[in-house]
Amino acid sequence: MEFNVADETSSLKSVIIGVAKNSGKTPDLKDLYDPKSVRNLKNNSYPSESDLKKELSEFITILKKYNVIVYRPKDISDINQIFVRDVGFVIDNFFFKSNIIPKRDKEYEGIKNIIKSFDSELIELPNEIHIEGGDVINFNNYIFIGYYEKKNYSKLYTARTNKNAIDFFKKFFPKKIIKPFHLNKSNTIPEKNALHLDCCLQIVGQDNAIMCSELFTNKNDVVWLKSFFGEKNIFFIDKNEMSSMYCNVLSINRNTVVSQPSFKRLNNWLKDIGYCIEVVDFSEVSKQGGSFRCCSLPLMRN
Repeated sequence: MEFNVADETSSLKSVIIGVAKNSGKTPDLKDLYDPKSVRNLKNNSYPSESDLKKELSEFITILKKYNVIVYRPKDISDINQIFVRDVGFVIDNFFFKSNIIPKRDKEYEGIKNIIKSFDSELIELPNEIHIEGGDVINFNNYIFIGYYEKKNYSKLYTARTNKNAIDFFKKFFPKKIIKPFHLNKSNTIPEKNALHLDCCLQIVGQDNAIMCSELFTNKNDVVWLKSFFGEKNIFFIDKNEMSSMYCNVLSINRNTVVSQPSFKRLNNWLKDIGYCIEVVDFSEVSKQGGSFRCCSLPLMRN
């Protein structure tokens, strides 16, 4: 059994879905590493473990409806293991183990045995290459990578992928087109922070995209994306919708997308152009700055 993920929308066959069990007590502010979680903790609206488990369970029910094989990480006490996408990612037949921020470095232990049960190659990246799976989007012969390279990189816990990662993947996949996108970051304001690329860009079907133009640092990248997909094929969202996780949907196949019921404007657009929408309330999970894509790590699509 080998890994196989070449794009974002082919039929999903197997996936790891994050867990909320034993995630620990409500954290202290010093233990958080994204501005949305910080805001919800300060507002006394940080999600409970029981609510997170309920939403993840409903998500899994939808996936199993489509005969997707679902793996779950081994529980590690007092560790948030919901956003499994960032721990590693598959491109073609390779699994890349992410170099994630130090506060999350224990999360890989939860999925290690799942990864080792596959026959494909595991790539452990050199320490100087920072990357998380949320910053990587496969699109056939393209690999889109979100990154940050300003001088304050080391001071921003929201900066997860560096320029070294771009250089590495250009060398590793010489026949693919590596397209980098510099993202806006903020440690304090969720609406000004693209935590990962999949918070401000997502591909659905074969030629549609969801995009928040405001979170791309370089406006030439926005122009490029409009040309690449065609403006009529893009659903544009504002920074508030971005913060609500509009981009962070998950495609089960080229025609079926998992979305939140509150995303009415997006869901109506997708339905109007022929997509089937499976809705799951993920409002509590989203309070931690991620949604369906962040909670899932696809291992096989075809």
